[in-house]
Amino acid sequence: GGCWHQCCPGRNNACWAPGARRARCYCDSYCERTGDCCEDYHAVCRRASVGCAVGPWGPWSGCSSPCGVGSKARSRQVTVPPRHGGEPCPDLKQRRGCLGEHPTCGMAK
Repeated sequence: GGCWHQCCPGRNNACWAPGARRARCYCDSYCERTGDCCEDYHAVCRRASVGCAVGPWGPWSGCSSPCGVGSKARSRQVTVPPRHGGEPCPDLKQRRGCLGEHPTCGMAK
């Protein structure tokens, strides 16, 4: 079975080739986790693969709620996109809870 025709990033059930004993073998990077890569996957796909690289996290945003429970977020950019079945990109956004404590919050009572 051979991957010479294609190498796919992530999990892609359409990215397969006929393997030994007419069983399918896979050429997506997920095959490394599931153990069903084609024999030449490493030689063909890994040689050319480029893993995703991301930049540093940006600053957290302000709290979405000025008073009480809200959320804030931050993000980062992809600096090198994955190619030829390289490691896919990690999360580019993070959220976390926050408590808005604006000076005017207690005034409404």
